[in-house]
Amino acid sequence: MSDTDHDHLGDGVDMSFEERRQDTFRRMSGSDAHDADPRVEVSRAEDGDVRIDVADSAAVRPGDAAGTDPRTDAAQDPHHAD
Repeated sequence: MSDTDHDHLGDGVDMSFEERRQDTFRRMSGSDAHDADPRVEVSRAEDGDVRIDVADSAAVRPGDAAGTDPRTDAAQDPHHAD
């Protein structure tokens, strides 16, 4: 494992970031195996641009719980045309 894979927290635990992440999820009260599932999808375009999307499988998604999109809500966007 390369040195860049380690989390460098200085706590004496020799784990990679991913190993520590999995260990944290397993220790949490009420957790299950799906808590460690990826919640984002990262892709890189040929021109080097990086796109980060919330995974379709994510149980919790960002945004308004009522289902309105603040990017198109006139109250949030003064330039929004109805």
